[in-house]
Order: sequence, then structure tokens, then C-alpha cells
Amino acid sequence: MSENAESTMYDEVAEVLDKLRPFLQRDGGDVELVDVEDGIVKLKLMGACGSCPSSTITLKAGIERALVEEVDGINDVIQVF
Repeated sequence: MSENAESTMYDEVAEVLDKLRPFLQRDGGDVELVDVEDGIVKLKLMGACGSCPSSTITLKAGIERALVEEVDGINDVIQVF
């Protein structure tokens, strides 16, 4: 994937995360976009989301689903620490 395409994808992912962020913040959490590479989004869950037992569900069923639906080329979302 070209550097320009990666940059565009990064911007699109950041835009979707900005839409989701208020829902995470309402529960005392947040999300940081670490990287987007080869269709894989790397996120860091922060605040209450970082230690929540439901964080995997939030990541996969919530954030990943939204990103895959709204950003072409996203294959996976993983949590980094």
C-alpha cells in the first residue's frame, strides 16, 4: 500500500474514532490511535477502558465493527499496550 493511501486511511480511522470517542469518555475511557499499517489498526485503550473486563468486546464488537464498515481496507483492529 502506498504511503499516501496509508495516510488517507489513518485520517479516515481518526475521523471514525472521533465519532466514537464521546461514548468511551462517557464511561471514563478513551482510545488513542497508535498506527494503521497494512489494514491493521493499532489502538491503545485508556482510562477505564484500559482495565475494563469488557474492553475486548468494546474493541471488537464496537470499534472494529465501525471501522470495518466505514473505512475501506481495514482488516483487523488490535489493542497495544
